[in-house]
Amino acid sequence: MMLMLLLAVVSTTLANNKDGINEYVNASFKKEFSMAQDVQWETGKDVYKATFRLNDQVLFAYFAINGELVAVTRNILSVQLPIRLLAAVKNEYSNHWITELFEVSSNSGTDYYITLENADSTLILKSANGSSWQSYKKIRKEAD
Repeated sequence: MMLMLLLAVVSTTLANNKDGINEYVNASFKKEFSMAQDVQWETGKDVYKATFRLNDQVLFAYFAINGELVAVTRNILSVQLPIRLLAAVKNEYSNHWITELFEVSSNSGTDYYITLENADSTLILKSANGSSWQSYKKIRKEAD
């Protein structure tokens, strides 16, 4: 009998709201982003993703099931990169164009990911804490 009562309490505690988000995640989101607008949720196996607007920017927040904020990402312009990273892109990858650029902020710091393309390849670079670029992934394009 006690086990049934405990299961009922746990089930109630972990109940999801109308968006399918548990109350820990919902409370954490409201605490961190109280002024967020146009919030949309997606759920994964072990993570919840909120897409929302805050201060005229679209942000993506990722939460663990226990409500812990794991990371916040946003798309950025190249001029928003730290000067050192922007200079490295201009100097070392001048024959490429930027197709994607985003910033990831987490407890471990701020990382940047950039996707560069040219006629032959797609290159994804990562910078941990804005220090320098490291190759993350390279994809050769197939000849037509």
